[in-house]
Order: sequence, then C-alpha cells, then structure tokens
Amino acid sequence: MNVGPSNWQKACFVPTEADAYVTGLRMWLHKYSGGQINWGRKFSASTLLPTLPREQLMDRYWSHVVNCKSCSCAYKSLNALEVILQVISIVSIGIVAATKHRLMLGTTRNAVVAMAIVFFVASRWLAHFIYKNFHYHDYNHVIR
Repeated sequence: MNVGPSNWQKACFVPTEADAYVTGLRMWLHKYSGGQINWGRKFSASTLLPTLPREQLMDRYWSHVVNCKSCSCAYKSLNALEVILQVISIVSIGIVAATKHRLMLGTTRNAVVAMAIVFFVASRWLAHFIYKNFHYHDYNHVIR
C-alpha cells in the first residue's frame, strides 16, 4: 500500500508461472483504469460492446477444436464416419432398388432396407453429437 497502485511490480515479486494471471490482471487494470477498479467512470453502457448471440458466445469449434490436435483429429474422424454411414445407407437402398425381385429374397431385401434406415439414423445422431460436443453446447445453470 505504501508503494501505491502504479508501482506494484516493485512491491511484489511473483516468481511462479501461476502468478502470470495475476500479473496480467494488474497490467490490464493499470492500462484501462489507472490501477484501480474504477469502472463506474471509465466504462458505461454506451461504451460496452453489444452482447454476442449465445451460439457465438459458447462456440467451441473456433475457440478450442481448431487448435487442439486430439480434438481436431476426433472431429475429422467422426465427420468421416458420418459420411460413411450415409454412403452405406444410400448404396444399400440403391442395391435393393437395382436388383430384381427374383434375385433377392424378401427377408434379405427387408434386412438391407432396415440396415439402411439404421445407418441413416445413426448418421443423423452422430451429426447431432458432433454439433453438440464440438461446436455448441448450451449450459443452463438453473437445470444443472
């Protein structure tokens, strides 16, 4: 307190890496509010930026997935799996449509169509899973 808020670096020694956040906060306070928490005069509702939409605010893709090697690898793999499931679904329906009724048994035909439906539903679920975990996941504190 004797040194004052502008010379806090001389009064304190912050040797650990964990103290970097404290140093960053102190530098931010020095730059924007003269070393004091004096937001009433410096910031008003007219100077603040408008609030971003919730999806943009909670976006995980650009803030984390792009920069994280394991998350980006998982994201690419899951997207490839989604496309593969859709292709298998469409190809199996095409095979059923292209074959003659005499060449394929009715139970086999029904099994292939059921498999195509299951694969398509799995691809849609996977798309939702990818969006929820890698792009946007809303968090409501009231519910949880």
